[in-house]
Amino acid sequence: MTEADGPAHLLHVVTGKGGTGKTTVAAGLAWALATEGRRVLLCEVEQRHGISELLQIEPLTKSQERKLDRTAAGGHVFGLSINAEDALMEYLETFYHLGLAGRAMDRFGFVDFATSIAPGLKDILLTGKVYEAARRKLKGMRNAYDAVVLDAPPTGRIIPFLNVADAVSDLAKVGPIRRQADSITAVFKSRHTVVHVVTLLEDMPVTETLEAVADLRKTGFALGSVVCNRVTRTPFTDAELELAVKQELPLNVPGFTDEQTAGVKYELAGEANQIKDERLCRQQLVDHELPLVDIPEIAAGIDHTTINHVARVLAKALAQEVNP
Repeated sequence: MTEADGPAHLLHVVTGKGGTGKTTVAAGLAWALATEGRRVLLCEVEQRHGISELLQIEPLTKSQERKLDRTAAGGHVFGLSINAEDALMEYLETFYHLGLAGRAMDRFGFVDFATSIAPGLKDILLTGKVYEAARRKLKGMRNAYDAVVLDAPPTGRIIPFLNVADAVSDLAKVGPIRRQADSITAVFKSRHTVVHVVTLLEDMPVTETLEAVADLRKTGFALGSVVCNRVTRTPFTDAELELAVKQELPLNVPGFTDEQTAGVKYELAGEANQIKDERLCRQQLVDHELPLVDIPEIAAGIDHTTINHVARVLAKALAQEVNP
C-alpha cells in the first residue's frame, strides 16, 4: 500500500475507560484520516452527544449524517449520532416495510420494552448503522466514506457491543436478526476493522486497558493502537526525577531565598512523583509489547485547536501504519 492509498483500515473503533478522553481521541483520529479528498464519518452511539459538546455545535439528531468540517489537509469530516429508536424504525421499514406501524409501536414504548428484554438487540441496532456506513466503501457506493471512526462504549462493555453475534445467540438462531448480527460481526472481525484503546497513565485505566486488550485478542478483534492520553511532558531523566522526589535536585532560582527555594522543591516533588507513576504505568504497557501512541497534556482545554493537535499526533501513527 502506498501513502496515497491512505491507511489500511476502513473502520476505526475507539474505546477506553470512562474519563480517558476517548471522544477527543476519536475526533482527532477522524480529522487525521480526513486528508485531501477523503470523506470520513465520525459516529457516536447511545445518545451521549459527546461530539456536539466537544465541537460546541447543535446536537446531532435523528441518526442523520451531517457535515462537520473541512480539514486543513483538504478532507471532509461528517458526524452521525446513532440511537436505538431511530435505528429500529429504519430496520422495521427496511426488512418488514412497517414504517407507519413501527412509528405507532414506538409511541407505545415498544422500543424500550424490546431492548430491555433483549439487550443484544439494542447493540445490533446501534452497530448495524455503523456497519451500513462502513460497507458502502466495500460495495463501491457513491455516498461511501473513506473511513469510519466509531466513538464506542467504554472498555467494560466493548466486547459484547462488538460481538453482537454472540449477544443474540439466545435471541435468534435464524432469520434476519441473526443474519444481520453475523454480517456485522464478520466486518468487525475482518481486516477492514481495527480497535484503538485510549488510556491515561494511571493504575486503574492501565489495568482496564490490559484486560480489554486481552479480551479483544481472545475474541478475534484486531488491536490498533493503545493511545496514552494527556501524558505529562518533562525533560527530566529518571535519575533527576528520583532526586526531585527526594527534594534533593539542585535548584538555583535567582532572587529566591532558601525558604522559597525549599517551597519550589516541595511542589516539584509532588509533580515528579506523578510523572514517575506515569512512567511506571507506561512501562506496563511496553512490557506487554503494545503499539503505543503518546498524546501530551494540553493545558488550554478542549477545542478545535486541541482536536487538530491530537490529529497531528495520530497522523504520524497512521503514516507508520501505511509505511511500517
